[in-house]
Amino acid sequence: MSKGILHTESLSVGYTAKSSQKTVLSGLNLDLKKGELTCLLGPNGSGKSTLIRSIAGIQKPLSGQVDLLGKQLSEVSPKALAKQLSLVLTDRTAPGNLTVYGLVSLGRFPYTSWMGSLSAQDKSIVQWALESTGTLQFADRHIGELSDGERQKVMIARALAQETDLIILDEPTAHLDSPNRIEIFHLLRELVANGQRAILISTHDIETALANADKLWLVSDQTIHQGAPEDLVLNGELEKAFSKEGLSFNYSLGRFEKEKAREGAKILLQGDGQRFHWTKSALLRAGFQLVTTNEDFSVAVEETATKTPWLVQGEFQISSIEHLLIKLNQLNEDEME
Repeated sequence: MSKGILHTESLSVGYTAKSSQKTVLSGLNLDLKKGELTCLLGPNGSGKSTLIRSIAGIQKPLSGQVDLLGKQLSEVSPKALAKQLSLVLTDRTAPGNLTVYGLVSLGRFPYTSWMGSLSAQDKSIVQWALESTGTLQFADRHIGELSDGERQKVMIARALAQETDLIILDEPTAHLDSPNRIEIFHLLRELVANGQRAILISTHDIETALANADKLWLVSDQTIHQGAPEDLVLNGELEKAFSKEGLSFNYSLGRFEKEKAREGAKILLQGDGQRFHWTKSALLRAGFQLVTTNEDFSVAVEETATKTPWLVQGEFQISSIEHLLIKLNQLNEDEME
């Protein structure tokens, strides 16, 4: 059974300006457990960073309570907090003259003497953090020489070296390309797999979060819905949280799409498997209407065929999706003449 790390009770977060308060999120009863990767999702300006600062002890909540390992966060000393919670912010790291090893070693600051010297155990833990994140190979390089993806993994290594029960990351993939974003998420999944820690990550990458998170914290209407990603998809909360004029969630593809009027020819699409899936995606992108009756044209997809998997109108054999779209447009133009 997962062990609780963090719990909030009737938490409200926001800002105090002069004599007034601005509440961003309220009524939050949230939980983080060991062995779980939790993704915090929400539109821009919805309060994700404010919440992270509040539960990390950087910003004081407006009301309510945050408990960390069964103790109120406000009662935890800074040194004790640094042994229980590590934080990776979205800001780009100032390179300075630090090497990768030097930066990761800073994660041992809660445990070292006032001189900051590393013991044999500290060095062993730094080595483990570098190995766990795949950064040992460039331990002697300077931070300024690294790519964004490499640098982000080094920041995670520093958080690991802190040996905390909870790691919180605020938009760690914001500056990364798609392969690096996927790699970071896979790394975070591996880091919770042994059940020794909980990880909370704030992200805008909805599709990757849906594929990797054990639990979502979903910001909507100044509160947070929490649960398994699939449950929040099926009950409509995910679509509601990101609903904008002209946007809708495609439940079969698991992504948000721009709604557009489909005025193209009506296509009866038949088949199954991966080739059918990508054919469907291409036809919808091209503006065709997929129907079950009263079609203008029919397209049959053969999953196991190699040379001409697509059959149009029962007679035209097509070798690729590109040629399929060309043929359908030609047939449609001929019909209109």
